[in-house]
Amino acid sequence: MDDQDLIARIHGLVDEEHRLEQHASGHGLTSDDASRLRDLEVQLDQCWDLLRQRRARRNAGLDPDTASPREGTVVEHYQQ
Repeated sequence: MDDQDLIARIHGLVDEEHRLEQHASGHGLTSDDASRLRDLEVQLDQCWDLLRQRRARRNAGLDPDTASPREGTVVEHYQQ
């Protein structure tokens, strides 16, 4: 997956996240929607992390294609 594919994936995930949040306003989230929203948040963190890895590798003169996605349990514990 190259940078443009990652960015497109991020946009798709954000769009779905916004649709779920808009649907929930006034109605609340079902347990399935809440679970899906949490899954989207993890996927977004993984995509952003992978994009940052690719950019860092490129800036360091390394091959960005050697970057690999990290587990959700890893990216969820990063300090912001």
